[in-house]
Amino acid sequence: MTSNLPAAAERADSLARHEVLGSFFQGLSDPTRVRILDLLAEQPLTVTEIVERLGLAQGRVSSHLSCLRWCGYVEARAEGRYNRYRLVDERVREILRLGEAIVRDNATRLTSCLVLATETPGEAEGI
Repeated sequence: MTSNLPAAAERADSLARHEVLGSFFQGLSDPTRVRILDLLAEQPLTVTEIVERLGLAQGRVSSHLSCLRWCGYVEARAEGRYNRYRLVDERVREILRLGEAIVRDNATRLTSCLVLATETPGEAEGI
Protein backbone atom coordinates (compact mmCIF):
# COMPACT_ATOMS: atom_id res chain seq x y z
CA MET A 1 0.00 0.00 0.00
CA THR A 2 1.49 3.33 -0.99
CA SER A 3 0.96 6.53 0.90
CA ASN A 4 -1.22 9.30 -0.47
CA LEU A 5 0.28 11.86 1.92
CA PRO A 6 2.38 13.68 -0.71
CA ALA A 7 -0.62 13.95 -3.02
CA ALA A 8 -2.77 15.15 -0.14
CA ALA A 9 -0.25 17.82 0.83
CA GLU A 10 -0.07 19.16 -2.71
CA ARG A 11 -3.86 19.46 -2.91
CA ALA A 12 -4.56 20.36 0.74
CA ASP A 13 -6.61 23.43 -0.19
CA SER A 14 -8.86 21.44 -2.50
CA LEU A 15 -9.36 18.37 -0.30
CA ALA A 16 -12.40 17.66 1.81
CA ARG A 17 -12.05 17.56 5.57
CA HIS A 18 -12.30 13.75 5.67
CA GLU A 19 -9.47 13.44 3.12
CA VAL A 20 -7.17 15.74 5.10
CA LEU A 21 -7.92 13.94 8.36
CA GLY A 22 -7.47 10.56 6.66
CA SER A 23 -3.99 11.63 5.57
CA PHE A 24 -3.22 12.89 9.07
CA PHE A 25 -4.15 9.57 10.63
CA GLN A 26 -2.39 7.58 7.92
CA GLY A 27 0.88 9.01 9.27
CA LEU A 28 -0.03 7.46 12.63
CA SER A 29 -1.18 4.12 11.19
CA ASP A 30 2.09 2.23 11.61
CA PRO A 31 2.88 0.64 15.02
CA THR A 32 6.59 1.44 14.69
CA ARG A 33 5.86 5.12 14.09
CA VAL A 34 3.61 5.13 17.15
CA ARG A 35 6.39 3.52 19.21
CA ILE A 36 8.79 6.22 18.01
CA LEU A 37 6.30 8.95 18.92
CA ASP A 38 5.85 7.38 22.37
CA LEU A 39 9.61 7.55 22.92
CA LEU A 40 9.84 11.12 21.69
CA ALA A 41 6.91 12.10 23.91
CA GLU A 42 9.16 11.23 26.86
CA GLN A 43 12.24 13.10 25.63
CA PRO A 44 14.13 14.15 22.48
CA LEU A 45 16.35 11.35 21.11
CA THR A 46 18.89 10.67 18.38
CA VAL A 47 18.40 7.95 15.75
CA THR A 48 21.00 5.83 17.56
CA GLU A 49 19.10 6.11 20.84
CA ILE A 50 15.81 5.19 19.15
CA VAL A 51 17.46 2.21 17.41
CA GLU A 52 18.82 0.97 20.75
CA ARG A 53 15.47 1.30 22.52
CA LEU A 54 13.40 -0.31 19.77
CA GLY A 55 15.93 -2.95 18.70
CA LEU A 56 15.29 -2.22 15.03
CA ALA A 57 17.63 -1.62 12.10
CA GLN A 58 18.88 1.93 11.73
CA GLY A 59 17.57 2.19 8.17
CA ARG A 60 14.07 1.22 9.23
CA VAL A 61 14.03 3.76 12.07
CA SER A 62 15.39 6.47 9.76
CA SER A 63 12.70 5.70 7.21
CA HIS A 64 9.95 6.05 9.82
CA LEU A 65 11.52 9.26 11.15
CA SER A 66 11.54 10.66 7.61
CA CYS A 67 7.83 9.95 7.34
CA LEU A 68 7.14 11.52 10.74
CA ARG A 69 9.21 14.58 9.82
CA TRP A 70 7.51 14.94 6.45
CA CYS A 71 4.09 14.65 8.08
CA GLY A 72 5.02 17.34 10.61
CA TYR A 73 4.89 15.22 13.76
CA VAL A 74 8.60 15.51 14.63
CA GLU A 75 11.55 17.73 13.85
CA ALA A 76 15.29 17.22 13.97
CA ARG A 77 17.74 19.65 15.49
CA ALA A 78 21.43 19.34 14.80
CA GLU A 79 23.58 18.74 17.87
CA GLY A 80 27.15 18.34 16.71
CA ARG A 81 27.33 15.30 14.43
CA TYR A 82 23.86 14.06 15.38
CA ASN A 83 20.27 15.09 14.87
CA ARG A 84 18.08 15.01 17.94
CA TYR A 85 14.41 14.36 17.18
CA ARG A 86 11.53 15.79 19.18
CA LEU A 87 7.78 16.20 18.89
CA VAL A 88 6.84 19.32 16.96
CA ASP A 89 3.50 19.72 18.69
CA GLU A 90 2.74 18.54 22.22
CA ARG A 91 -0.84 17.79 21.14
CA VAL A 92 0.54 14.61 19.53
CA ARG A 93 1.08 13.29 23.05
CA GLU A 94 -2.59 13.97 23.81
CA ILE A 95 -3.69 12.26 20.58
CA LEU A 96 -1.74 9.14 21.60
CA ARG A 97 -3.24 9.24 25.10
CA LEU A 98 -6.78 9.63 23.77
CA GLY A 99 -6.24 6.89 21.20
CA GLU A 100 -5.07 4.51 23.90
CA ALA A 101 -8.13 5.28 26.04
CA ILE A 102 -10.48 4.69 23.11
CA VAL A 103 -8.74 1.40 22.30
CA ARG A 104 -9.04 0.25 25.92
CA ASP A 105 -12.76 1.06 25.92
CA ASN A 106 -13.34 -0.70 22.58
CA ALA A 107 -10.80 -3.55 22.70
CA THR A 108 -13.28 -6.34 21.94
CA ARG A 109 -14.74 -4.53 18.96
CA LEU A 110 -11.32 -3.61 17.56
CA THR A 111 -9.98 -7.15 17.81
CA SER A 112 -13.07 -8.51 16.05
CA CYS A 113 -13.02 -5.99 13.18
CA LEU A 114 -13.07 -8.03 9.98
CA VAL A 115 -11.61 -5.22 7.87
CA LEU A 116 -8.53 -4.78 10.07
CA ALA A 117 -8.10 -8.55 10.31
CA THR A 118 -7.72 -8.82 6.51
CA GLU A 119 -4.86 -6.31 6.29
CA THR A 120 -1.45 -7.94 6.17
CA PRO A 121 1.27 -6.92 8.65
CA GLY A 122 3.45 -4.22 7.16
CA GLU A 123 0.78 -3.19 4.67
CA ALA A 124 0.21 0.07 6.56
CA GLU A 125 3.95 0.76 6.70
CA GLY A 126 4.18 1.72 3.07
CA ILE A 127 7.88 0.87 3.23
